[in-house]
Amino acid sequence: MRKFDVIIIGSGPAGKTAAIQAAKLGRHVAIIDGMASVGGVCVHTGTIPSKTLRETVLNLTGWRERGFYGRAYRVKSDIQAADLMQRLSLTLQNEVDIQQDHLVRNGVQIVQGFAHFIDGETIGVDTSRGDTVILKAERFIIAVGTRTYRPDHVPFNGETVIDSDEVTCMQKLPRTLTVIGAGVVGVEYATIFKTLDINVTLIEPRDTMLDFMDQEILMHFRHEIVDSGLRLQFGQKVKSIETRKSGSCIVTLENNRAIASDMVLFAAGRVGNTDKLGLDSIGIEVDHRGRLAVNDRFQTSRPNIYACGDVIGFPSLASTALEQGRIAVLDALDEKSYKKPEYFPYGIYAVPEMSTVGMSEEEVIRRKIPYETGLAQLRETSRGKVMGLRSGVLKAIFSTKTRRLLGAHIVGEGATELIHIGQAVLTLKGTMDYFLENAFNYPTLAEAYKVAALHAHNRMMALEY
Repeated sequence: MRKFDVIIIGSGPAGKTAAIQAAKLGRHVAIIDGMASVGGVCVHTGTIPSKTLRETVLNLTGWRERGFYGRAYRVKSDIQAADLMQRLSLTLQNEVDIQQDHLVRNGVQIVQGFAHFIDGETIGVDTSRGDTVILKAERFIIAVGTRTYRPDHVPFNGETVIDSDEVTCMQKLPRTLTVIGAGVVGVEYATIFKTLDINVTLIEPRDTMLDFMDQEILMHFRHEIVDSGLRLQFGQKVKSIETRKSGSCIVTLENNRAIASDMVLFAAGRVGNTDKLGLDSIGIEVDHRGRLAVNDRFQTSRPNIYACGDVIGFPSLASTALEQGRIAVLDALDEKSYKKPEYFPYGIYAVPEMSTVGMSEEEVIRRKIPYETGLAQLRETSRGKVMGLRSGVLKAIFSTKTRRLLGAHIVGEGATELIHIGQAVLTLKGTMDYFLENAFNYPTLAEAYKVAALHAHNRMMALEY
């Protein structure tokens, strides 16, 4: 039996950050993970793989250059699954090597295996050797992440009917694809595969998608993806999914409409990886999706056991998980901590990408805050012309009373990078005057902030005369 100051279960963004932070404080730390190598879902099947596939597709198809050379332009005319997986394999191995090196250099004990609680201060780890290692600690942090939701009525087979975790194992690209679920994951993969000139249909039982986004920005996004040829089938639930001997898949909706495709990607939700942790034996409950409830310090119902990352639900972002892990372990070790950030950006790595921080226009209206908006077309900036951009919008929302920035929302190339300027101004309670009075590198897409601020400023000035 080995004893530690703190044991972290899961080596994704939250777990890795928590482990390294504790080690930096001189504590004896162990990190447990059931995968063959560290990194969690983020590295192996989630964040890094999907973003790597997106970048590979944009490069091989020549998508970024089509503003100059037309829609027929291609870097590689015959793109195969192997082309995508080659770059993916190299990227993931590099990421694993770096993360493992960080843990080892900081003296974190890595234990491979599946953990389960024996009591509130003891866990057993079932290893691949078939034995069980017993570990004790006064504090635990659960950061086991999530896995894809796989309902029994969906005939998953790993080839023609797959979930989002199985995309990284594809042996062959389909000619036609049906994606079920228009959440972030479904939208990302639907647009990525459409960029490969695959005929894609995106099914969503609701009438809307990505409701947390500013609706004006979402309107621009929907126009872009529909113009690309992606078909949206909203407002109907899936009645059945059938695989035929011919290899095709038939998705039938509640209105009896049938959609045929070579492959079905089911991306309708995720569940927490908590079912094998033995939480019921120590009195910790999970919700219907296996997620844990925590307080503002990330403590579960047992004060010595914390949880963070995707396993606690919203917002389920790698970026927020990194901060949650650090905050949780500092509190667990009675060290000086800090509050979780008030403003954090969302990044949706679709084609085109979107990012948002702060309040949407709909939220500003609900709060009855007097406001004005400013818009900048990315294609009209000088850098946009140099890059050959055909679309893209930056929207900034300002208070007419205080002139403070209330929210920033972007759709288009570079959105997930550009958003951090808005995040910094929001966090520091900056006003539109920051954008009006400061110089931006020229030409850059960042000058779109100045254009949007001028747009809002001019509209506010018009009301005074």
